[in-house]
This record gives sequence, C-alpha cells and structure tokens, in this order.
Amino acid sequence: MNTKFDFGDKGEQPIVYVREVAVQDLPKELQAELAGVDHLYAVHDSDGERLALVKDRKLAFVLARQNDLEPVSVH
Repeated sequence: MNTKFDFGDKGEQPIVYVREVAVQDLPKELQAELAGVDHLYAVHDSDGERLALVKDRKLAFVLARQNDLEPVSVH
C-alpha cells in the first residue's frame, strides 16, 4: 500500500480495523507464497474490505497511520 487512498473530506481520520488472519484462511495462491508463515495481520475498512496484509500487528498500525487512517484492533 504505497498510495494514499482518497476517502473524501470527512474532517476526521477514517477508522480501519486490524485483525490477525490465519494463512490457511487465505486463497491458495497466497498460501503458496507464504511458506512457513502461520498468520498475518489484515487492515480492513469500515465496510470490511481488506485493504492490506502485513507481517505483524505493529506494522499494520504504522501502515494505517502513514495513510492518515485511525487503526483499531479487532479480536
């Protein structure tokens, strides 16, 4: 996610949700690229669309903040 997404002019930072994702729950083509990895962290928008997958929780929060988004953790 190297490009900032235009969420329009809402006056505040949009919230995104960070949650752990088991690699076995991802599509087979992604699983093939992630040999030896058992989980990743996903960043989702408020509609539930996955915006990014990253290797750890801290990186997910940094990525969100760098794109002017407000991350919250989902369990």
